[in-house]
Amino acid sequence: MANILLTRIDNRLIHGQVATQWCGSIGANLILVANDIVAEDKLRQGLMDMCAPSYASTRYWTLDKTISTIHKANAKQLIFIVCETPSDVLKLVEGGVPIKKVNIGNMHMAEGKRQVVGSVAVDDKDIEAFKRLKELGVELEIRRVPTESAENIDKLFK
Repeated sequence: MANILLTRIDNRLIHGQVATQWCGSIGANLILVANDIVAEDKLRQGLMDMCAPSYASTRYWTLDKTISTIHKANAKQLIFIVCETPSDVLKLVEGGVPIKKVNIGNMHMAEGKRQVVGSVAVDDKDIEAFKRLKELGVELEIRRVPTESAENIDKLFK
């Protein structure tokens, strides 16, 4: 089975917090960005590679490739999955990716969204995805950085 340490939702995907704080605190040696657009965008991949720590490899896969390939991961790969949206994570889980815990880190404010905590804004589609993830037994936490306390996830559903 794939050794997935954590899955994080962050619109920015790989950036300073992910690279310097999260990756090190969980002990990951592979950052897997599961995102259909970035999987085809070599420029964005190159920019994200510059942020990634030297001890961690990076992969940029579509959601479908993640679903079909993650089970072939070597046990020595300590995987940190980064997704852009709750719907992306839900697609992975429903596709059989063994995700047990999701860290909700950064979901930008946009039209139709409402702020639930400092760095997290949700719309009805996001809330439905979070509800379904909970039903599937996935642990959810809202936390920007590893040194902060987690927020109450009930804020997502109000």
